[in-house]
Amino acid sequence: MSSSFVSILVQVFVPLAFPVVAGILLKRIKSLDTKPLSVVALYLLSPSIIFTTLLDAQVSAEDIGITVSFSFINLLTMWGVSVLLGRLLKLGDSEKSGLTLVASFTNCVNYGLPLVLLAFGQAGLDKAAVYIVLQIIIVNTIGVFFAARSHFSVKKAGLAVLKLPALYVAALAGLLRLSGTALPESFATGIDLLAAAYSPVVLVILGAQMASRAGGEWEPRLQRAFQAGLALRLAIAPLLSWLTLTLLGADRLLLGVLLVLASMPTAVNAVILAEQFNASPKFVSRCILWTTLASFVVLPVLILFAGTNA
Repeated sequence: MSSSFVSILVQVFVPLAFPVVAGILLKRIKSLDTKPLSVVALYLLSPSIIFTTLLDAQVSAEDIGITVSFSFINLLTMWGVSVLLGRLLKLGDSEKSGLTLVASFTNCVNYGLPLVLLAFGQAGLDKAAVYIVLQIIIVNTIGVFFAARSHFSVKKAGLAVLKLPALYVAALAGLLRLSGTALPESFATGIDLLAAAYSPVVLVILGAQMASRAGGEWEPRLQRAFQAGLALRLAIAPLLSWLTLTLLGADRLLLGVLLVLASMPTAVNAVILAEQFNASPKFVSRCILWTTLASFVVLPVLILFAGTNA
């Protein structure tokens, strides 16, 4: 058991740590501005890897059905638990909204895709593609509702979704697959080059964002919300995800991939929504930092568990 845990750390998390540490150092030494890199990742690299993965993915109709069902069941259960905890702990409205964001949205794109590729290989990445596209849609629709609550704008959420190129390339990949059309080799090679750049770039961004979240004084009134957020992401999310996937009858590989993606640290996008809609951004930022740090222990355990018990 211990040797397997160490093996996962060495083979999966040590490679991931190099660009993350590089991002931390660049932020500290050169004050790296991640905004331009984030634009490149969101509008160029992420769509490229999603396109190539969906175009070539070996995913069955059953896998797609389970993934879609799991995505919405997991979202609803985590939302329900966060609402219940918010009431039990008597949190303020902004902390309740922040807790919902922490509970419901994970860093399954920037951190999850490179991790799945290293831990489960291309077959795992194929199974992850549908879940990733769904999460992109959910974060930019339901995520706005969770953050804004009373002043939710359906129009704004819809426009945010329509601006995401990942959705269009996903649709294009689907059309090409259905029609049996193959891309010219030179086009495919160019897109593959962009897709290959995705993992290192987004992990550098993740490291820089972790460094930027590390400072600041802690406010005592947010302590209960912070503890609840850690419990939701590090313990309750993996348990509920495993139970749901087991009941849905997911196969061994699909269960492992979705379990890991649903148990990722809090999404960086959560603090963007929290800042925009005053959903306790300081609390959300601290949860992002600490759930990311804790993930280097929690996720290897889940990968090991999925490999031996799924």
